[in-house]
Amino acid sequence: MTTYKYLLTLLLTLFVSTLCFAQSSSKPLVIGKSDLLHSTILGEDRTINIYLPEDYTPSDTMKYPVVYVLDGGLEEDFIHIAGIVRFNTQPWIARFPRSIVVGIEGNTRRRDFTFAVSNTDFIEKEGFQKSSFPQYGGSAKYIQFLEKELQPYMEKTYFATGKKTVIGESLAGLFTTEILLKRPQLFDDYIIISPSLWWGDKSLLHNATKLANNNLKKAVNVYIGAPSKEEDVRMFKDAEKLFQVLKTNRNMRVEFDYMPGELHSTVIHQAVYNAFKILYPKTAYSE
Repeated sequence: MTTYKYLLTLLLTLFVSTLCFAQSSSKPLVIGKSDLLHSTILGEDRTINIYLPEDYTPSDTMKYPVVYVLDGGLEEDFIHIAGIVRFNTQPWIARFPRSIVVGIEGNTRRRDFTFAVSNTDFIEKEGFQKSSFPQYGGSAKYIQFLEKELQPYMEKTYFATGKKTVIGESLAGLFTTEILLKRPQLFDDYIIISPSLWWGDKSLLHNATKLANNNLKKAVNVYIGAPSKEEDVRMFKDAEKLFQVLKTNRNMRVEFDYMPGELHSTVIHQAVYNAFKILYPKTAYSE
């Protein structure tokens, strides 16, 4: 009995010691930071999630490209897209330079990512309830927020170069398309995934050629990704038509990527990985 108690005491001591050691050796796993940015244009505060490259320091002399993620909340796409960027920029891959990732957080995407319309009858035609869009038509202000407040904030606060990429999926894909066609100078690379071009009775799609020809004065790279057409053939056809329209513009390098194994709900992770691979095909060990 004495031996049993001794062994039990010894095991408990070892367990407690190990637990204490594990606790004393642990530290937070930090992948980024969050800034609170007040927007005068939007009349509200916006949380901005930021991933900085591993070697980034406050005394840095190097500047970095910036990747803007429109659905950039912690419960949205910020974490896994930051991971894709980190993976692709490791020195043994070096698909593109180490970059800052900016995720814009917010729960007003139906307001922010849709342009103004004269009526909303098309919403029910597309299978949605009008009540599901209590606010809409705020994209013009949101574009101003990006141009006049967020981008200057990043360039003033962090070591950001002029090279900028924007990523948008679904309604954010609609919004990314609108920026491309109306304010294309705001970004260099456009990653558009499963865009909700049905908004406004497809007026943005119908006017795409005219808008691109009138507004695009510099070369840009455009990736358009689409999930399985079996899930929603209309969205697939709209994305494909957007590609057909844009590829005729001489200032655009446009790539179309059909992913039959993905759904609207799963496509973004694969699409972003594919987009970087297509737009930047060479790596550190490419021949």
